[in-house]
Amino acid sequence: MQASTLAPPIFAHAVLDEAAEWEAFSRPVPQRAGTWESYLAIEGMYCPGCSLVIEQALSGLPGVQGVEVNGATATARVVWSPRKGRPSQWLQALERAGYRGMPAADALAAVPRRQAQRLLLWRWLVAGFCMMQVMMYAVPAYMAGPGEMTADVAALLRWASWLLTLPVLLFSCRPFFGSAWRDLRHGRIGMDVPVALGILIAFGASTAATFDPAGPLGAEVWYDSVTMFVFFLLSGRLLEQRLRDRTAGALEALVRRLPDTVERVAADGSSERVAARRLAIGDRVRIHAGEVFPADGRVLEGETQADEALLTGESKPVARGPGDPVVAGSANLAGTVLVLVECTGDATRFGQVVALMERASMEKPAIARMADRFASPFLAGVLVAAAGAAWWWWPEGPGHALGIAVAVLIVTCPCALSLATPAATLAAAGALARRGILVRRLEALETGATVDTVVFDKTGTLTAEPMTVTAVHVRDGVTREQALAWAGALARHSLHPVSQTIAAAAGDVAAAVEAREYPGQGIEGMVDGVRVRFGSSAFCRGGFANPAYEDDADGSRRPGCAQRTPAESARVHLSDGQGWLASFDIDETLRAGAPAAIASLQAQGIALEMLSGDRPEAVARLAQRAGIGRALGGQSPQDKLDRVAALQQAGHRVAMIGDGMNDGPVLARANLSIAMGQGVPIAQQRSDFIIQGGRLDAVPALLLQARRTRRVVRQNLGWAAGYNALSVPLAIAGMMPPWLAGLGMAASSLFVVLNAARLARLDTLQSPGSPPARG
Repeated sequence: MQASTLAPPIFAHAVLDEAAEWEAFSRPVPQRAGTWESYLAIEGMYCPGCSLVIEQALSGLPGVQGVEVNGATATARVVWSPRKGRPSQWLQALERAGYRGMPAADALAAVPRRQAQRLLLWRWLVAGFCMMQVMMYAVPAYMAGPGEMTADVAALLRWASWLLTLPVLLFSCRPFFGSAWRDLRHGRIGMDVPVALGILIAFGASTAATFDPAGPLGAEVWYDSVTMFVFFLLSGRLLEQRLRDRTAGALEALVRRLPDTVERVAADGSSERVAARRLAIGDRVRIHAGEVFPADGRVLEGETQADEALLTGESKPVARGPGDPVVAGSANLAGTVLVLVECTGDATRFGQVVALMERASMEKPAIARMADRFASPFLAGVLVAAAGAAWWWWPEGPGHALGIAVAVLIVTCPCALSLATPAATLAAAGALARRGILVRRLEALETGATVDTVVFDKTGTLTAEPMTVTAVHVRDGVTREQALAWAGALARHSLHPVSQTIAAAAGDVAAAVEAREYPGQGIEGMVDGVRVRFGSSAFCRGGFANPAYEDDADGSRRPGCAQRTPAESARVHLSDGQGWLASFDIDETLRAGAPAAIASLQAQGIALEMLSGDRPEAVARLAQRAGIGRALGGQSPQDKLDRVAALQQAGHRVAMIGDGMNDGPVLARANLSIAMGQGVPIAQQRSDFIIQGGRLDAVPALLLQARRTRRVVRQNLGWAAGYNALSVPLAIAGMMPPWLAGLGMAASSLFVVLNAARLARLDTLQSPGSPPARG
């Protein structure tokens, strides 16, 4: 546990009791009227035991209904009622417990963290410089044979080492001592208690040996062990801090992505700079090139390019002009635009993304929660083991006994064990977020590693929203372009999805006059001076020259604009006074990247299924195009639930991917649930992950990352457990000197942090067939 000296409050606690202030870092809890959730950045917590202490300090306060603390991100989520409690009470309780809290969304929260980063770096540099000098003085003592070094030279080297160790003890070790004292003062044992005791005992015994070489402790000094242990311990925590900044820091950057102020334009054309959080629906704001849109809205004037990659996963800038929507958090890349505000605050898509990421950052896997519970008992056992070892070896000499006690205190520090899981899961979640995959529950990464079956919904998940024209059949003497242009001219007068598809494919080439739509049948009008009909075969059959296009293959004449071929694609027709002119085959658009994503999942050995409420024939056709072997159509929400339950009863671990209202129940039932970014809110609320931009290649990447995370967590836990199992008996048996104990403990923590950091690399998130990830 590395504690920094708590700075005096830089704002008055009572200020946060005003609703206008606490609403800036809070939001209402869904479906719980009068209940809010607030996020605090905690300064001074660096070990699992701190999480429990903070939860206990806040849980009993008035109005507080729940507290979740994540030590890896140093943040706390407080669920509370404004009618019964005040935020100032939380901050006062934290200070009484020895910590300091600040609003997580406050720009001032970054100031103490940056100061702590710089101070930690200075402590590390001082420890490293002094360590090298002390090691230089220690080498002659280790290398010299009997009689090769005089007592005066040995004493001089000891005094020089003592002087160089003082800055390490007084400056570099200050966080450990401060944290240990705070824990002992509050009657608890934190991770830094055995560390601080080990350092103090080693330095105290070495000092006694330096001042009295002929005394009972004069045989040996451990200045090299102290400086080396502190240097490597600070190295591990420096790397841990950098890893935390890549994950929790990314969330903070997202929270503060919105501008502090924005130019609001009044009705008379005048403008003023106002706080972005004061915007209201109906306001007009002017956004200049390089600025970030502060709210969801619609462009009134001007044209620009917007970067929406953070929110939609769209890697290319999108054009935005009058009438086009813009989303909060996206960047204005080109010209100045005037925007009408339609949605603000937590109701924006940006606000929803921030809420999801904040809640996910508070999740702790079960194994991490278990580590929190057993941290203090374990550390108490460490102290008992060190005292027992010293007592056992005391007859061999006080110096030897104290050296063994120091080795036991240092070697058993559970830093690596406490970092094993949270470091890996946070690094993995950060990499997924940068790829456009929002993690709603960190614990779901554990579940994702066990998935062996993926079930897809069809509409909106495997298919994109617009349909496509797959084939155009024309009579002799008519070109494809002419037929499509005439059909498109009529289709623009209808809102039917098939008509909209034809209109989009044709473009604005020809115009129709006297157009009239016959609901359920088609459209008739004049195009280029010719009266034509567009719609179903029954509507267009007047004068059909080719009976093959007059009726469906089964001889039926179904009403409606869209007819079906035996392959179950929609077919519409075009005719004039002479008869049949053309037929157009329409089919659903398979989402871009779907075949590659499915091939990648199959390469991972995952079974695939599709469940849809659409007609079985249409589902089977799309499944064949996508490469999915098993597909069931005509499925009601209950049918989907039953199918997933049957798979689970057969021993499968099922991941469900959907986006619709009727997917909510089955998403809740599946072992792992994934919602598409454009899905309805209920689907997203029931999901463990949300894929922004609807890129299906993110699914195999997600499952691959989950497996990699499980592998890294197991490696970390295995290393930490194996290291302790091997080192503790050696230390108690007197076979591990303090310098080796410090080196082994620091190396163990470094291994865990560096191993977890591999998960933060985007280039490792490549699944077979997926495009390169953008960094």
